[in-house]
Amino acid sequence: MLLLKKLKEKIPLWKEEIKDINLNYGDKVISECTVSQAYGGMRGVKSLVCDTSVVEPDKGLIVREIPIIDLVDKLPEEIFHLLCIGELPNEEELKDLQKELSNRSKVPSYVWNILELMPRDLHPMAMLNTAILVMQKESIFTKRYNEGLSKKDYLEPTLEDSLNLLAKLPSIAAGIYRIKFNRGGIINYDPNLDWGANYAKMLGIGSENFIKLIRLYLVLHCDHESGNVSQNVCNTVSSALSDAYYAVSAGLNGLAGPLHGLANQECLRFIINIKDKFEGVPDDEDLRKFCWDILNSGRVVPGYGHAVLRVTDPRFTAFMNFGKESCPDDDIFKVVEKLYGIVPNILKEMGKAKNPWPNVDAASGALLYHFGLKEFEYYTVLFAVSRSMGMLSQIILNRSFGAPIIRPKSVSTKWIKEFVSKV
Repeated sequence: MLLLKKLKEKIPLWKEEIKDINLNYGDKVISECTVSQAYGGMRGVKSLVCDTSVVEPDKGLIVREIPIIDLVDKLPEEIFHLLCIGELPNEEELKDLQKELSNRSKVPSYVWNILELMPRDLHPMAMLNTAILVMQKESIFTKRYNEGLSKKDYLEPTLEDSLNLLAKLPSIAAGIYRIKFNRGGIINYDPNLDWGANYAKMLGIGSENFIKLIRLYLVLHCDHESGNVSQNVCNTVSSALSDAYYAVSAGLNGLAGPLHGLANQECLRFIINIKDKFEGVPDDEDLRKFCWDILNSGRVVPGYGHAVLRVTDPRFTAFMNFGKESCPDDDIFKVVEKLYGIVPNILKEMGKAKNPWPNVDAASGALLYHFGLKEFEYYTVLFAVSRSMGMLSQIILNRSFGAPIIRPKSVSTKWIKEFVSKV
């Protein structure tokens, strides 16, 4: 396997680099924590290391030092290789990785049996997370660890688990869509198609533009540092040497929360409500007044603002560019365009100039809806399949580096009160 070969070349070099940094600069302070940050979810506290990606306030997502906007024409498999290795694959490496994923794509029959027995009103994310968790018995890492596994040998079984899980996710996710929404029988993985094209085809909406959209969606949501809820939870669970099935399932349970992975549903619902209210695409003045009324009532315009970004999210730009090419006359997409021309200026007038720009969720749902994927509650599953690339790549690297168990120190409110009284 060429991916394993490259990892074995890279990891000793990266481990030596980390060792030298710790040895020479281990006592250097890189951040401090205020009382409000301690109570505010540690927002902005620099206390994690993530080499797969960073989010720069003025640039957006950067994957292995490459801006995400420069990766929109790549296949998801190329992005996974980039996340793991720090380099895009050559043709031979890409074909080798695609072959590995194809060979590992068959889903155990017991997974389908369990999914078929689940209540039809269960959320698809609960179905996905359950399917991942029940496959834990397949974990090669756990089996090897129980037999007595040296720390220096963690890489291979962790990579095996990661590739086995990643290969099956499109089949499982597409199967959940077809089971829950009565779309017909399960469609098998096609070894002649790439990972993203397979996902689109297995959903049963396999037009050429929809395939391109799914590939783009998988690329744009691939990773987002290590401090977001899903990745942070995944890394914490993995740091206890729980295998990839336990860790990814845990992380995706966080992704299912309305403050994390459900945002594109809320954005799309807001856009459709606008279209319905005005019986089509409103003119600029009506839309401006509508947005002012929303904001003056204490509500927000979904999809605008971001915890880190202070510019238009490049992922939003990528989706907009795709929409302009593939569905420029779609009314839902036209509303998205109009909002982009109006909302940032309103937010600036309100004094929110630091953060008036759209994030990725402001556009993604509208495009999925246009191509026929209209079941809102399924959208987080798409997000989950993509973000699993980031989760698994970070698991592989952290396990290979021998990253310690994550265990921050907590203090009590009494301790805080006593501390600030002495300042």
